[in-house]
Amino acid sequence: MLNHVIIEPPRGEMSSSITKNWTEQAIECYKLNGNCRECSIRKAHYTFDCQMPKVVEILKLMNGEPDIED
Repeated sequence: MLNHVIIEPPRGEMSSSITKNWTEQAIECYKLNGNCRECSIRKAHYTFDCQMPKVVEILKLMNGEPDIED
C-alpha cells in the first residue's frame, strides 16, 4: 500500500501536517479499515475526494498504530 500512496499523486493538495499525528478523523478511518461508506465525513456529503485512507497508511508507517481506547 505504501507504493500506492507514494506513487499515485493525490487529487488536489494534501497538507503535510495531516500525516504527522493521529487525529480523531484518522483514527475513525483506521477503525473503519478505510471503509468510506461508514465514514462520518462521507455521510456529511462533502464535495472533496477523501485522502484519509492514504493518510492512515502514512501514519502507520511513520508513527505506528494509534493508541485506541475502546
